[in-house]
Amino acid sequence: MNHKIFEASEALMGLDETVAVVRPDPPGRLLFVDNIRTMLTIQVLLFHLMIIYAGTGSWIYQEGGEDFITGLVGAYFVVVSQAYFMGLFLLVSAYFVPGAYDRKGPARFLKDRLIRLGIPLAFYSWIISPLLVYLDLRVTEGVTLPWWDYFPGLKHEAFIGSGPLWFVETLLIFTLLYALRRRLARPVQGITAPASSFPSNGSIFLFALLLAVASFLVRQWRPIFWNFAPLNLQFPFFAQYIAMFIVGLIAYRRNWLLSLPDSQGRLWLGVGVLMILLFLPMVMAGGMEIEPFLGGWHWQALVYAVWESFVCLGISIGLIYLFRRYADRQGRLARALSRNAYGAYVIHGLVITVIALAVRDISLYPLLKWALVSLVAIPLCFGLSSLLIKLPIVDRVL
Repeated sequence: MNHKIFEASEALMGLDETVAVVRPDPPGRLLFVDNIRTMLTIQVLLFHLMIIYAGTGSWIYQEGGEDFITGLVGAYFVVVSQAYFMGLFLLVSAYFVPGAYDRKGPARFLKDRLIRLGIPLAFYSWIISPLLVYLDLRVTEGVTLPWWDYFPGLKHEAFIGSGPLWFVETLLIFTLLYALRRRLARPVQGITAPASSFPSNGSIFLFALLLAVASFLVRQWRPIFWNFAPLNLQFPFFAQYIAMFIVGLIAYRRNWLLSLPDSQGRLWLGVGVLMILLFLPMVMAGGMEIEPFLGGWHWQALVYAVWESFVCLGISIGLIYLFRRYADRQGRLARALSRNAYGAYVIHGLVITVIALAVRDISLYPLLKWALVSLVAIPLCFGLSSLLIKLPIVDRVL
């Protein structure tokens, strides 16, 4: 176990990156990773629509069903999703960063990242977000403000990274820091590539505990739901986000996604599922009060951080195993969804908010409305993305 921890420490210090060019890339395109990203994009859409209709979380427009079942289902879906899906998203996003830097070099790599991440980030933050604020106030309250009041960072939304584009902002920041570290690192010649065996169960267990402690300590400073408003960054979750991004970088160099043993994948999938099933008993044992779980020196906050870390690692490893084993192929539909996943992510905030505002006067049970709107919104987001990428210049961005 100590040997594994030492190897990970070397990677974090940059030794992995300086020698990894001697190791060939994993063969072929990893279709199962593309399919994971598609699944996560769809889950993000479902997540934000659940916030709109169940009232659990924060979104520019919410209807929020108040019956017990809607609140319970909404909270369960949102909390379980939050525990792992953005961490896994950052892992699979980071997985392709080292190879892209190796192929393109620093200048072209940075230019590409600024185009692919920076342009959508700026466009959503400074054009789409003010438009959504206008629509929300106009439709729900009949209020029209002076145009300057809609400018982000003044009275509404973040200055940059508003809505779901916080993830693109975070990915851009992490990627720029990675490029800076690569640029400043001194190349080391003549060292063979590191072993590609997957970390042991003991190493993963210890990593989960360390991640839980880090999250718990961060939440002494800022509890869950705290948001750095100007950049729309929820720092209480950033211990996980930073760790999973780094794991993605190391996973590429050490070929972990392909070397994961099936037996280990099944084991950690079982751990993740078990932890999810233990969520309600955990909340009940904590007195059914949410506040102690959010942060501070409460045993509930520590238990929640441990639960969250094991859900994150268990479900992430489990999904990698499941998709590699059963979904490492793409038909015509899967290819289309994969090609348009990023575009669907970028535009989905606008799409789902406009749809929700358009049908706000239709009275349905909240969970039924969530399901029906999801059936419309998900194909619409991917379909609009497929049209947008046919436009000149847009295809370079999305």
